[in-house]
Amino acid sequence: MIKKSDKLPVYLQVQRFIEELIDGSDYGPGDHIPSERTLADQLNVNRLTVRKAIDRLVSNGRLERNSTNGTRIPEPRVNRSAEPNLSLGSLTRTIELKGGTPSNRLLHFELAKAREAIAAFLAIPIDADVVAIRRLWRVDDIPIIIETSYIPASTVPGLDAEDLISGQSFYKILNERYGIIPISAKRTISVHSPTSFEQQTLLLPEHSSTLLMRLVTADADGKPIEYVRSVNHPVHVNFQTSSSVAG
Repeated sequence: MIKKSDKLPVYLQVQRFIEELIDGSDYGPGDHIPSERTLADQLNVNRLTVRKAIDRLVSNGRLERNSTNGTRIPEPRVNRSAEPNLSLGSLTRTIELKGGTPSNRLLHFELAKAREAIAAFLAIPIDADVVAIRRLWRVDDIPIIIETSYIPASTVPGLDAEDLISGQSFYKILNERYGIIPISAKRTISVHSPTSFEQQTLLLPEHSSTLLMRLVTADADGKPIEYVRSVNHPVHVNFQTSSSVAG
C-alpha cells in the first residue's frame, strides 16, 4: 500500500501499484483499469496524484485513454508469428493486417567485420565483410521494434544507405536487384534486458524487459542470407503461435 512517509514520491508509489495491477493475472490487453476515483479511495490518496501516475503510464504506452470509455491496457499493435513462416509476408504486411499504419526509419548503416557470433549465424569466416542495417519500426508513429540485419557484403554489392533511407522494402531490393529470395528461416525468441539506447528509442520505462527475436533466413539451397536481431516492445508487440488439434 501507499506509505506517505516513504522517500519515494506518492505518485510513483501509485504508478508502481497500477503497474503491478496490470501485470497481474486479473487484467489483460483491452481491459479497463479502475477509475481514478476508485483508485484514489482504495489507496487513500488525492485523485490528482492518481491522475499524474496514470498520465505517466499513458505516456510510456502502458495504458491508453479513451474519452468515453476510461483508461485501459492497450492491445498489441502487432501480432508476429512465433513460427519461422516466411509466407506470412513482410513486417509491413503484418502491421497492416492488424489495421496499423507502418513506417520505418534507418538508424544505422555500415560495412563491418563479422564478429564470431554473426559469422556463425551466416556461415561465413570471422572478420568477413558484412552490411549492418539498423531500422526503427513504428506503428501509427509509435516506436515498436528495433531491427538490425547483417548480410554478407559479397551477396549485396553496391548496396548503400540511400537504398533504404526512404523506408524501402529490403526484401524487395534483395529480390529485384540481386535475385535473392528467402525461402526458409530459423527463429528464436527470448526475454531481453534492453540497452539504454533501446530503452530510450522504444520509450520504455526503467527496468523493462523486451522480447528479443533472432532470425536467420536462407535461400533454396539452405545458404544463409541474413541474420536479424529484433528488439520488440513488450506491450505493443505480441508473438503468437497456431496449431491444429487432432480429433
